[in-house]
Amino acid sequence: MSGKIALVTGGSRGIGKAIATELGGRGATVIINYLKNHSAAQATVDELEAAGITATRIKAHVGDEAAVESLVGKIEKEFGRLDILVNNAASGVMRPAAELSAKHWDWTLDINARGPWMLAVAASRLMPEGSRIINLSSPGSTRVLPAYFAVGVSKAAIEAVTRYLAVELGPKGIAVNTVSAGFVMTDAIDAFPDELGVKDIASRPTPAGRVIFPEDVAKVVAMMCGADSEMIRGQVIMVDGGETLRHQ
Repeated sequence: MSGKIALVTGGSRGIGKAIATELGGRGATVIINYLKNHSAAQATVDELEAAGITATRIKAHVGDEAAVESLVGKIEKEFGRLDILVNNAASGVMRPAAELSAKHWDWTLDINARGPWMLAVAASRLMPEGSRIINLSSPGSTRVLPAYFAVGVSKAAIEAVTRYLAVELGPKGIAVNTVSAGFVMTDAIDAFPDELGVKDIASRPTPAGRVIFPEDVAKVVAMMCGADSEMIRGQVIMVDGGETLRHQ
């Protein structure tokens, strides 16, 4: 990936940070997108640079159209192109449908589905043939999880967005796919109420014999950004150690 320019949204912590580290370790220049936590974003950039990785950070709300256009404009001005886009940024309100407000719905869908669509379209203008767009999803897109209503719907939406963009951007030589991560051991697990038992699921061994770490997801994302994945288009690649097979 030497010489490639990669943008990772929500790249300052958790899975996003692991993806940025993996892509950078393979030679890519990494752009860390973040929304609020400036210090965490800068700390990640400093950590990457200490490892010999060229990195920078750009603040932007990926659910806002003007912010997305500004983000892409800054990338064009500084780098002239973009080879890899990883739509990792995610948010959401953990409530069942009957307890969800329209504001909660809009926030969740804006970040998790509307944002990746807008950013993919805008970024594609900078992408040469052979570029990659990877969206992040979760098993809640196809399985009903407690209090996961809005997030699950948003993840189902981003998987549909992936399929449509794979066809629409395919003639430009841009491959679009989704990597779906199971219950990964990150701070995001703390967002789930204790009574849902998500922490227990995340901390128990999968059929693969261990828990899932952010680095497991990052390696698959990097693989999907490589030349050998050229003919994989519009697919959802599950990284869960086989855990969802227990809950068919």
